[in-house]
Amino acid sequence: MGRRLCGPLRFWSASSRDRTLSSRALQQWEKTAGTALNEIEVAHRAIVGRGRGRQFATLQVNHAYAVLLSSQFQAFSRSLHSEAVDFLATAPAEAWPGGMLRVLMTRGRKLDYGNPNPGNLGADFSRIGMPFWEHIRRGDKRAEARQRRLEELNDWRNAIAHQDWDKVGGNPSLRIATVRRWRSTCSALARTFDRAVHAYLLSVVGRTPW
Repeated sequence: MGRRLCGPLRFWSASSRDRTLSSRALQQWEKTAGTALNEIEVAHRAIVGRGRGRQFATLQVNHAYAVLLSSQFQAFSRSLHSEAVDFLATAPAEAWPGGMLRVLMTRGRKLDYGNPNPGNLGADFSRIGMPFWEHIRRGDKRAEARQRRLEELNDWRNAIAHQDWDKVGGNPSLRIATVRRWRSTCSALARTFDRAVHAYLLSVVGRTPW
């Protein structure tokens, strides 16, 4: 969609705290995904003892944690995109039939089969006319560093899935602290994405999406 439907384009701000509602996607990320990720934390703490056996088990849990984290963030990102598409499809000013719009904006969507890396996110949200990372970075100066960490997480997801450690420097060792830092990054980005997409849709349609 190449045109704006209503008013000047708005950029969200990290300093804005006046909105209490959030997307269904963010609510699911904070509740459902959070529960699943906490279960991995419990599994990690349950590994006791010393020696090579424990080290190997811990490494496998850390690998599983990283893969689950990336897949849960993919689900969040895909859900947020679908929520935005559904909102645009029901906007009164939209010229196309809602069903047709949904098909055009979701057919071949990268988040349906690919990692939630910065390139895939930017490509999919561009389908709704949103210069995605421009909005994210303009709203929060910390977003650029978080974008790099998200890329790192997905490099590890690919390395683990394909057992190809060249993607991560040739060493399969992964510390729990690193995965926890990625989780913190994803949580921060989820809130940022929610606010940025909200601001964009508000500027396009002229009413709040959630």
